[in-house]
Amino acid sequence: MTTVKQIKINPDPYKPFNLAQGYKVGNILYISGQAAYNENGDLIGKDNFDLQAEQTFANLKRVLEAGGSSLKNVIKVTIFLKDMGNFDKIVALREKYFEAPYPADTIVEISSLYSPDALIEIEAIAIENNTVFSE
Repeated sequence: MTTVKQIKINPDPYKPFNLAQGYKVGNILYISGQAAYNENGDLIGKDNFDLQAEQTFANLKRVLEAGGSSLKNVIKVTIFLKDMGNFDKIVALREKYFEAPYPADTIVEISSLYSPDALIEIEAIAIENNTVFSE
């Protein structure tokens, strides 16, 4: 039998939207799209991609850790950008926050996110910390 557990953080800025931060299914974590919100759910870094990207990765890390995982255990990310001109910055951020073997990745440019001022969102699939990678 597979165990399914909701991943929760406190405070949870997603609560008003009836969204889960993520779910842990067996030893796999499915993380909802993370963006540049602070603990109150307010978007930070308007018109500042670098600030938004750093906060987005920090939020992703927080939810992963709440689910018993970490950035080093991410196996798949989908990164949504409002401007593909930030692609090189994303490549550098992937190197900063992830380790080899790097996760599978999809990067797409979209016209809008949950807020017209949001510039990036990242969703992830990860494995729990006690899982061993094999090449």
